[in-house]
Amino acid sequence: MSAVIFREVEAISGLKIGIATLNAEKSLNALNFEMVSLLTPQLKLWQSDKTIAMVLLQGAGEKAFCAGGDVVSLYKAMNDATKNEYVERFFSAEYELDYLIHCFEKPLLVWGNGIIMGGGLGLMAGASHRVVTETSRIAMPEITIGLYPDVGGSYFLTKMPEQLGLFLGLTGASINSEDAKYVGLADYFLKAEFKNKLFDELVVTNWGQTVALNHQKLDSVLLKLQQESGKPLQSNIKANLAVIKQMNALATLNEKISFLANVDTDNVWLQKAIKSLKHGSPLSMCLIEQQLIRGQDLPLAECFQMELGLSVKCGQFGEFEEGVRALLIDKDGQPVWRYQSIENVPVDVIADFFESPWSAQTHPLKSLLKD
Repeated sequence: MSAVIFREVEAISGLKIGIATLNAEKSLNALNFEMVSLLTPQLKLWQSDKTIAMVLLQGAGEKAFCAGGDVVSLYKAMNDATKNEYVERFFSAEYELDYLIHCFEKPLLVWGNGIIMGGGLGLMAGASHRVVTETSRIAMPEITIGLYPDVGGSYFLTKMPEQLGLFLGLTGASINSEDAKYVGLADYFLKAEFKNKLFDELVVTNWGQTVALNHQKLDSVLLKLQQESGKPLQSNIKANLAVIKQMNALATLNEKISFLANVDTDNVWLQKAIKSLKHGSPLSMCLIEQQLIRGQDLPLAECFQMELGLSVKCGQFGEFEEGVRALLIDKDGQPVWRYQSIENVPVDVIADFFESPWSAQTHPLKSLLKD
């Protein structure tokens, strides 16, 4: 059974729609190395194939588009010194794929139904047409496993309104379809039941050879179905924006975290976000703050290059390994973090995370700057 199922459907114009389905329903389509290795060459092939008008990326089943990267395989590699190069290989390949999606010229539609977390959001964030439904649950919960919001988070989190990227990174808060549109991670809301209707509309669309016009045609299809989908969900972010603004108005990371940790609220969504913050890795909190500061003015390719260095070092440091152990291996929910609070995290340790292990000439993602 292939980790990704590829098929091509002919539209009435004679041009085709390339459909890629992440095929690991039992693991909520967790993104593994095999999936990445299959997707990258196929997307490149479809990009250059003049008979392909657009691409659709989806997950098998109804529960998830993609619940994140396959961190269990990464954990096994981190546990074995002889396999540590797998961490670099996986993240290098994943970020190359994410970058390809960001730069894909043809319309690329992601059907963002169900759970979309971590590596799944990396696949969705750069797509030209990102569709969410009433079942969409989107998050970057890396703080709970001693990592940081990678897969381009240094780029897209800094572009969010009201400095929401920092709040979402620190809390790993789960956002819905309306939240995703508000922060710029989604473009259209469609009812989940409209999926077959969407497919039918794509087949009867008169695709042509002009890429820009094909983008417009897909916009028209999605706008029509969005209008038919009716009223979207209520935004959790907007309901709690006053608290988030108060947090962002504070000067230091310590003040921000202390404020959030002590917020008295009866809002269930905010309560869950605060709980995640309290149980998260203090090292991750410091990395996230610096990641967003340093990523603020970086081009996309340089964000991915920075993140690769961070991720490889996270794989070596032990915090990421401990976080995955507690959540997914032993499942005791009791990670023993290296530092008990952000005040205990040495400044030079954080600085070292941002020192690239490679020169510009030897960087595994050096080719991104040539694209």
